[in-house]
Amino acid sequence: MVAKMFSGVLKRVAIGLAVLVLAGQAKAQNRAGRPNVLFFLIDDMGYTDFSCFGGTRAHTARIDQCAAEGIRFTQFYVSAPICSPSRVAFTTGQYPGRWGITSYLDNRKMNHDRGVADWLDPAAPTLARILHEAGYYTAHVGKWHMGGQRDVADAPKIPVYGFDRALTTFEGLADERILPTFEPYDPKDPFRYPQVRTAASLPGAYKTMPRYKVSEALVDRAMDEMAAARKLNKPFYINLWPDDVHSPCEAPPEMRGDNTPPANYVGVLNELDHQFGRIFDRIKSDPELRDNTVILIASDNGPEKGMGYSDDLRGSKGQLYEGGIRLPLICWGPGFVAAGAAGSMNSQTVLAGMDFPATILAITHVPAPEGITFDGQDMSATVLGRSATARASAVYWVRPPDRPGPPKHPLPDLAVREGQWKLLVARDGTRAELFDVVADPDEKQNVAGDHAELVARLTGQTIEWNKAVQRTKAQTP
Repeated sequence: MVAKMFSGVLKRVAIGLAVLVLAGQAKAQNRAGRPNVLFFLIDDMGYTDFSCFGGTRAHTARIDQCAAEGIRFTQFYVSAPICSPSRVAFTTGQYPGRWGITSYLDNRKMNHDRGVADWLDPAAPTLARILHEAGYYTAHVGKWHMGGQRDVADAPKIPVYGFDRALTTFEGLADERILPTFEPYDPKDPFRYPQVRTAASLPGAYKTMPRYKVSEALVDRAMDEMAAARKLNKPFYINLWPDDVHSPCEAPPEMRGDNTPPANYVGVLNELDHQFGRIFDRIKSDPELRDNTVILIASDNGPEKGMGYSDDLRGSKGQLYEGGIRLPLICWGPGFVAAGAAGSMNSQTVLAGMDFPATILAITHVPAPEGITFDGQDMSATVLGRSATARASAVYWVRPPDRPGPPKHPLPDLAVREGQWKLLVARDGTRAELFDVVADPDEKQNVAGDHAELVARLTGQTIEWNKAVQRTKAQTP
């Protein structure tokens, strides 16, 4: 009898172990085919702000560590030199002009006067929605700025675009928001800045905290979202988009230096690096996350003058010169980056912000739904260090309508990058500037006069591109 009972116990233990092994195998297969993605997007940053991209002012040790274990890309371009359209491209994989967003979203009158939509059309394809429908847990944490800012109270809430949950700041609408307060604190006017003050009147709950505490709260929330995905046994896609590098910068009190705006900028970036290190450590310390997560780090556009640094690159935020659109890009993922590629730098391949959806879908093995055409390309083999192939098509830009430059020296309206060449030109085809940005990344030597046929061809195709992708009149649905 005892022997029989003992045999039954062994049998049940064996069955239990078999179930655990099968479950472990199923999880392993799930992890292998469905990696997590954390997209860390910093606001208004310079090309050389990270130490690992040559910066000497800030000390970005944790981001540098991520780069040392991943891949750096030195020819990455955002799809617009200003926040809202750049974020639209990251989100949709399409040129932002297709959705009537060519500059930052402001109040209704300002949007109308500039021909800019009040919010991103929910009919637009979004990476989050595609991943969500494929079984991913999706969350947006941080700045949005694609609708729900200033006095635009009826914009769609962020989850409409495919997110399970959202926590945002004063440039978006969600059931949860953080509104920053500033020093010196005034209880009669705790927000000080009109755009934040107006945001407090928009629908939805919010909590307040000092500006320099916001990124810490966003990182806390992003880690909560990772835990939520695990409880549901789902892979995650999380946007972690802090906004405190955008002016007005307010660093922690002990990190403000002489308390000038540039000193606060450096302090904020140092603090942001520290906060990134917290979530980076969380991922690295858990084998299930470490071996099955891809981290992408980028910025949405170049820095404001006098704030971030791009060293010798010409131009800044709002401009189509390199300083306005060329930014750092880092990819980390020990389970996915090609063997031997860790710690490398790709200085050959041109990448664009609008490539993110097609690239991430390829990395996650999720097909794009029928009927969706991306302007961006699947660059996953390059991003994961498996190749350094040349880009198959040109990349184009349009200047924000509210950034014309001085009347006597207007800024270029349009730009194109094709191979080694970058052309900047007015909408009517005049004022052409041509640079070999491989040999001359600082755009010091205009060689348009030496390449008349190339200038004529690129000018023509850039003007035609602009006509094809820009809405003639931006209309909010």
